[in-house]
Amino acid sequence: MLESRRANDRLTFAGRTRRQVVKRAFDLTAAAALILLFSPILVGIAATALILQGRPIFFRQQRPGLRGIPFELLKFRTMAQADQVSGVPVSDEERITPFGKLLRASSFDELPELINVLRGEMSLIGPRPLLPEYLQRYTPEQARRHEVKPGITGWAQVNGRNALSWEERFALDVWYVDNWTMWLDLKILFLTIPKVLTREAVNARGDAIMPAFMGSTSTNQIQTIQANNKHKKQSNKNQ
Repeated sequence: MLESRRANDRLTFAGRTRRQVVKRAFDLTAAAALILLFSPILVGIAATALILQGRPIFFRQQRPGLRGIPFELLKFRTMAQADQVSGVPVSDEERITPFGKLLRASSFDELPELINVLRGEMSLIGPRPLLPEYLQRYTPEQARRHEVKPGITGWAQVNGRNALSWEERFALDVWYVDNWTMWLDLKILFLTIPKVLTREAVNARGDAIMPAFMGSTSTNQIQTIQANNKHKKQSNKNQ
């Protein structure tokens, strides 16, 4: 019985390894081809951004990747820097430049992420890489989205994108983790094309910026209970 279970585990591991090799080979081939295909657009956007917005051309930020390991995400910069906006704090929505709005609407700001794919930090298809502080706000189920590499597009992006709630997006991300196949990746890739061309669900239900994820209800309740328990312990010590 134990030997049979070990054999099944080896077969499962071998199957996962083969799928990972196939997915990586596809990512490398497709990312290299897309960079060549879009190279005139990449150069044009970089030159225009330099003229209209100045340096830096690229937006660089640490994001959690596979198993939550951080990597440096690359995008075209779409916001004015904080010291360029009258020297006072402003919202992210106010910081988006006119050229940045155009890049976001066309999704061209995401093109430099193809470099992340070549580096092996991202995949073409997978859950979107979000902010590091979200790691502490996920439920255990939501955290499973990090069992695969993050992607430029994904199952949530072709099923509502920013029009979805955070909980809906994470549920779709976990569904992708559990149901991944190469055919599913190809389906998502082809479904992404009309979504980008029609600019569907680029904004979050009337907002220019997706509101920050502050944790699901269950997560907030747990954090509140923990905070209350710490406060009670501290009060007991002081008495």
